[in-house]
Amino acid sequence: MKTILERFLAYTQFDTQSAEDAGKTPSTDKQLIFARFLADELREEGLEDVELDDEGYIYATLPANGKPEAPVIGFISHYDTSPDCSGANIKPRIVENYDGTDIVLDAQAGIVTDVATFPELKRHIGEDLVVTDGHTLLGADDKAGIAEIVQAMVYLQQHPEIKHGKIRIAFNPDEEIGLGAHKFNVEKFGCEWGYTMDGGEVGELEYECFNAAAAKFTITGVSVHTGYAKGKMINAGRIAAELVSRIPTTDLPETTEGYEGFYHLLSIEGSCEQATLSFIIRDHDARKFHERKRFMEQLAEELNAQYGEDVVRLELRDQYRNMREMVEPVPHVIDMAIKAMEKAGVSPRVQAIRGGTDGAQLSFRGLPCPNIFAGGLNFHGPHEFLPVPSLEKAMNVVVNLCELAGRFND
Repeated sequence: MKTILERFLAYTQFDTQSAEDAGKTPSTDKQLIFARFLADELREEGLEDVELDDEGYIYATLPANGKPEAPVIGFISHYDTSPDCSGANIKPRIVENYDGTDIVLDAQAGIVTDVATFPELKRHIGEDLVVTDGHTLLGADDKAGIAEIVQAMVYLQQHPEIKHGKIRIAFNPDEEIGLGAHKFNVEKFGCEWGYTMDGGEVGELEYECFNAAAAKFTITGVSVHTGYAKGKMINAGRIAAELVSRIPTTDLPETTEGYEGFYHLLSIEGSCEQATLSFIIRDHDARKFHERKRFMEQLAEELNAQYGEDVVRLELRDQYRNMREMVEPVPHVIDMAIKAMEKAGVSPRVQAIRGGTDGAQLSFRGLPCPNIFAGGLNFHGPHEFLPVPSLEKAMNVVVNLCELAGRFND
């Protein structure tokens, strides 16, 4: 049997970066290369009903070996990686028995994961850490989650003394661009509730997330020779800079924490003739979220009043909602996750996600689906790392959840 670490490292060798505004599912063809590999692996590992649909969604079953009346539960992870950082040619390295000092990723390029900037490293002294070479992300978000789920299914097959009901697993593309659950077939999945293995630090348990929207501004300018520009030129690039300057600096990801929402500029490009800006909008509170969207609309209105009608065009698109209202009515889903963590020797930390998860959309489609830690830290960048013990503990939590659900009605 492969170790869970070997499984994860194999997954990192596939570039599965998703892409905004591709207009197809999955958003990149390279995601399907990994999806085919993963579906074949599930069959080889003895899973049943393995299906890979045309849009990259993978479903599979571990049949019950216990009471047939046990509730069917499911586990979900996404296999795409973030567009924020390259996922090609990942070169993972194991730092054995981490000693608490700075980690040099690329000495020649001067790329270092330093403890002063990343103090969370100190919590993992004495552990083996998987790190990058400083030029790509690692992909623990969320290939760690996939490895944990697959390894748990293999473990349960090899330990038939652990009785469980029917278990469903699913892996999907495009979570990082907010589209992971859009074409997820909840009815086909057929579960009473589920868990996404997509959290960060060991012990995290989340059933609150942001309300989320995307905002895209398109600014149309008028290009005129600079010598004759007075009263005629409308510089789209300069208007774009002005728009960014009107975003409160107190409401940015780098200046907020906890339940504080924000506006985040994803990209900006342009010239005198045309400019585009893409933002994401986030807030846990529904009323404040609505106010944030209205603020963006007002920005467009004010700039159009200043520079001319239809100079600035705004497209607003809701992405997902806070899943708390859908999970709280079924408290046993959370209680069971807490018990599974405690049985695995993990101290649960219930907290709100400063981000999103496919479970948010799935919860509103009738599948209550809180989020459990996958173990990685510093996602979406070259300083991402994964403590190996966290990977193993998350796998044990999945096993424990299967066992607990198998005797749910006892």
